[in-house]
Amino acid sequence: MNSNNDNALKVLLFLSFLISSLSYGQNSNFKVTLDAGHGGHDFGAVYNGHVEKNIALAVVLKVGRLLEANSKVDVIYTKKTDIFVDLVERANIANRANANVFVSIHCNANRNTAADGTETYVMGMNKIASNLEAAKKENSVITLEKDYKRKYEGFDPNSPETMIGMTLMQEEYLDNSISLASKIENEFEGLGKRVRGGGVKQAPFMVLHKAYMPRVLIEMGFISNYAEGNRLDSEEGQNEIAGAIANAIIGYKNEYYGTGGAETSEVRPSQKNVESTVVDNGTPVKTKSSTVAAKQDSAKVVFKVQISASGRKMDLQPRNFKGLKNISMDYENNIYKYMYGETLDYDESKSLLEEAKAKGYNSAFLIAFKNGKKISIQEAIK
Repeated sequence: MNSNNDNALKVLLFLSFLISSLSYGQNSNFKVTLDAGHGGHDFGAVYNGHVEKNIALAVVLKVGRLLEANSKVDVIYTKKTDIFVDLVERANIANRANANVFVSIHCNANRNTAADGTETYVMGMNKIASNLEAAKKENSVITLEKDYKRKYEGFDPNSPETMIGMTLMQEEYLDNSISLASKIENEFEGLGKRVRGGGVKQAPFMVLHKAYMPRVLIEMGFISNYAEGNRLDSEEGQNEIAGAIANAIIGYKNEYYGTGGAETSEVRPSQKNVESTVVDNGTPVKTKSSTVAAKQDSAKVVFKVQISASGRKMDLQPRNFKGLKNISMDYENNIYKYMYGETLDYDESKSLLEEAKAKGYNSAFLIAFKNGKKISIQEAIK
């Protein structure tokens, strides 16, 4: 009798595990972590009655509601109420969720009340003074955290350059971060907003530093500017900018992960000329494969899987890529981009993507080329 009960229990436990595993495998939703800057006793910038922490939280919740309307998107919040969360914990929340992107939302301010416009940052070591000043302002939040000197040992929030000496992982996600940031700026421009600096900016933000995924920090506008501050603190203005951010995130998802039934406004992906190099034992060589050459020279679309990007050059051996073979490399903007596989078939490319992810490349994504020029996945499918 006891033996029968034991066997029945084992069967139930096995079935429970099987159902759980199947359910986990089917949950392939795109995960977005949204972070509202500041909070609790950290008010952020305060001008003309406008409080940064309140505006940032309001916009984050609006972006979240728009994204949650898409059944293929899961939203993770670093907070949904007015509380203080340590910078490193914000990144940890995204890491634990294995999020596909991390988006931190803030407001800007300046003693020059005429300053206006949006800024979108990615994690980087750019030493432009204005970028370092922006990072210094946001990083100063850590001084409000308990025992911050021990927690952030070796980092001085008043000198963002000290982050250079710390272990960095931004290189692997830089290309994707820039792509997401560019889409956000495109959406802002579509609203008629001024994008300051003429492009995506790089700066050493602590909140981005510890998030191991494509990540951006958005400065929605200047609350120190009378007109822009009033707009940002209005329901209409917040809905407008939340819609732009949500559209950009969905546009990024559709380009790199497929539409999956998602609907979005037209996306304007940037295109870059990319020269492909196949490497044999670490030495660049001209490919001898007539099929590969035919694919690159023809008007047909070639799909690849980008598995990583780094400032370090590696031999294209399987041992360096978790056993994956058929690795190629591009060198662009001082970054080595490593790609797995090559096919003309979109369905086959999705299988290659799953293989890469099964090997542990969770941030891998599809890319496409036509006549040697990188194009969006949506354009490639068309």
